Amino acid sequence: NNCLKMADSQYPIFKLGESRFNQSTFTGRLRHFLEVVDPRSLLIPERKLEESIKLLEDYKNGNLATGVTDRQLWEAQRIKQAIIHPDTGKKIFQPFRMSGYVPYGSITVIGLLLPNQSIREIIFWQWINQSHNACVNYANRNASKPAPASRFIIGYTGAVTSAVGIAVGLSAFLRKASSFPAATRVLIERFIPYPAVACANIFNVFLMRNSELRDGIEVFDKDKKLVGTSKKAAR
Repeated sequence: NNCLKMADSQYPIFKLGESRFNQSTFTGRLRHFLEVVDPRSLLIPERKLEESIKLLEDYKNGNLATGVTDRQLWEAQRIKQAIIHPDTGKKIFQPFRMSGYVPYGSITVIGLLLPNQSIREIIFWQWINQSHNACVNYANRNASKPAPASRFIIGYTGAVTSAVGIAVGLSAFLRKASSFPAATRVLIERFIPYPAVACANIFNVFLMRNSELRDGIEVFDKDKKLVGTSKKAAR
């Protein structure tokens, strides 16, 4: 009992829709992000998700049962936010959740770093990586305002093209560069995926979510009432 009380005391008073960590400090923001990407969220059963959603609905409607702690409410909110899209209210497919980014993305990272790849293999792994990134960006987009599918297709195409172009271009250049010793070329070749992925990810985020920058996102006041749309908030 004493251990449970000590654990409960580490949780602040529950506030619906807010982070339980202080977002004005670096440590608070770091802890919040680590909670968002926690892969253990992928193991949450459907029953637990339904219980969490119901608990938050009871809190919102003022029907909370006696004895429910702030810890239980924060945990319920963590579970719901890890699985349910805040705008659409639908479940996000596991590989495209933020909590699934590391475990599912690790497969493509291994593929990108495989030694002595052919041009075809480079193209394949860059395509797989950017496809996954594009799906993650799309699945976690701000969906408060609808956007035509053509924008996302253009963004996806641009991201894949930039990643493949940079990776293949650098690889082709390196293979033709006879001035480098063999050991140096092998070392440089291992680092080719990094600039390709970094540049493509910038294109990926910008192109896949540029509608938010152009049209803005919905802004709410402290009482969760819609007050308008803001391009500044989208940035």
